Formats: sequence, structure tokens, C-alpha cells
Amino acid sequence: MKNYTEYLPRDKHDFERVNQLKNLSREELVLLLPGLMEWIQDMNWPIAEEVSELLLTCPDEIIPLIKDVLVTNDDIWKYWCLIILVEKLPKDLIVQLKSGLIRLVESPTAGEKLEELDEIALEILHMIE
Repeated sequence: MKNYTEYLPRDKHDFERVNQLKNLSREELVLLLPGLMEWIQDMNWPIAEEVSELLLTCPDEIIPLIKDVLVTNDDIWKYWCLIILVEKLPKDLIVQLKSGLIRLVESPTAGEKLEELDEIALEILHMIE
């Protein structure tokens, strides 16, 4: 079996590898989604926008990854997931994130409130009602 992790970006300027990812089949790309999610922890990184576009080509497969991020302590990563990914997903997929979004609205941590995740989550919930 081929080691696809060699395709993952090595640094925040690794556009060469990001471009190689665009040539992979969907099945190959799906294998790399968890590693790619890490590259949207900071959307100021040069490759982050292109990586987010790749992630959005596999909307069903990123739902569990987004759920994983929403239970971390990384409030900035949660912010980017909501703004860059969740808001662009089809409504029927966003529904799968409803419990996590409700938790953000009803019982946000101090850090989540600071990043306004409760407000963003409420806006997203209104999108799916």
C-alpha cells in the first residue's frame, strides 16, 4: 500500500505538496483528511485557504473530523472550522453537527465566548432551521 502521508504539506508554505494533493483521487484524498485538518488551525498560514478548499471536496468525510475539533480546547481551530468549513457545508450535513453547535450556544467556555463561537454557532443553527 502506498504511503500517502508523503503528500501532506511539510510547512505552511508547501504549495508544491498542496498542488500534488489536487491530483489525487477522492479515495486517496480521504485518507489524508485528518492530517489536512491540522492545516486550518490558523487560516493565516499561506496554504490554509487551498487546504480548506480540498477539505470541502469531501464534505461527508469531514463531518467526524469537525466533531473532533469541536471537543478540543483549541478555540481558534473551532472558529476556523465553523467559519471556513461548516458555513459552506450543505444543510443536511450541518444537521449532523447540531448537538455540538447547541453546546456552543448553551454552555460555551470562557475561551469560546471570547472567540464568539456561541454567536457563530447560533447563526449556523439558524441556517439549518
